[in-house]
Amino acid sequence: MATTTPTQSTTPGRAPRKAAPAGRRLRGLGGSRGRTLNFWLFTGPFLIGLIVFVYVPIGWSLWLSLHNAKGTVAPTEFVGLGNYADMLGDGDFVDSLINFTVFAAIIVPITYALSLALALLVHRIRFMKAFFRSVFFLPTACSFVVASLVWKMSMFNGLHYGLVNTVLSWFGVDSVAWLASPHPPWYWLVLCTARLWLQCGFYMILFLAALQNIPRELYEAAAVDGAKSGWQTFRHITLPQLRATSVAVVLLLLIAAYQAFDEFYNILDEGRATWGRPPLVELYLQALGANQDYGHASAGALILALLIAMVTLAQGKFLGFGRGDDK
Repeated sequence: MATTTPTQSTTPGRAPRKAAPAGRRLRGLGGSRGRTLNFWLFTGPFLIGLIVFVYVPIGWSLWLSLHNAKGTVAPTEFVGLGNYADMLGDGDFVDSLINFTVFAAIIVPITYALSLALALLVHRIRFMKAFFRSVFFLPTACSFVVASLVWKMSMFNGLHYGLVNTVLSWFGVDSVAWLASPHPPWYWLVLCTARLWLQCGFYMILFLAALQNIPRELYEAAAVDGAKSGWQTFRHITLPQLRATSVAVVLLLLIAAYQAFDEFYNILDEGRATWGRPPLVELYLQALGANQDYGHASAGALILALLIAMVTLAQGKFLGFGRGDDK
């Protein structure tokens, strides 16, 4: 008795028809239409979040900056570039931009050098490497607000029982009022040490990952050519190989310096001291202070964003951001 195979058609009067291979059927499910659907399923939620939480606020901030928006987020009085002119003529805001340009010029190279030094140290040690890597990275998980309060109330509180003043007393140095007066500006030491403790571990991990990707053959070839290990190999091999990572680190440090807020707001009496006030604290008080002037605050925010973009582009042009390693 003849049996019909699964690959043949049983319809009378028609020639037998072979079924499509299983591999072809599976490939059909993943065609161009399926790939497009998968793409939008994965990227759609992120794109919606980007539009709703980034582009819409930026566009609305631009709209507010062109209007008189005191106490309202739905203004009707158009003032054009008047808010921008007022902010550029505001001495406190301009001083904050100048002060934090100087602050960025100081904190960026110090953080860069310290992070690179920690990465080199952890990369060279032969024992407990994972332990030291975790210890140096751990402060990154700490909140800026918590660290600021610890620095203010326990480390540099200006009283005789503060940790720093206690250590200084061992050497016969009188207690220092770190945050009481802007002259001398001891508060910068408090702010800079807090920021260094919080962010060096993160950039150390970036440098450490880049160091692990440097081929060992380069150092072996240099040793054969008579190069001495230490500064000579660091200058001619390690540092050039870290150029791409260095550019990215400096870029992130510059942006973070201009966006400083938490430690200044909490250490300097909620940021209300005019000395040492960062641009974001100035804009925060402008928008959510007594006046609630969203128009001028939005204009100041866009000026700050433009300044960050200009500094970033200048830094990228100087250090070669985006160029390949062979250029």
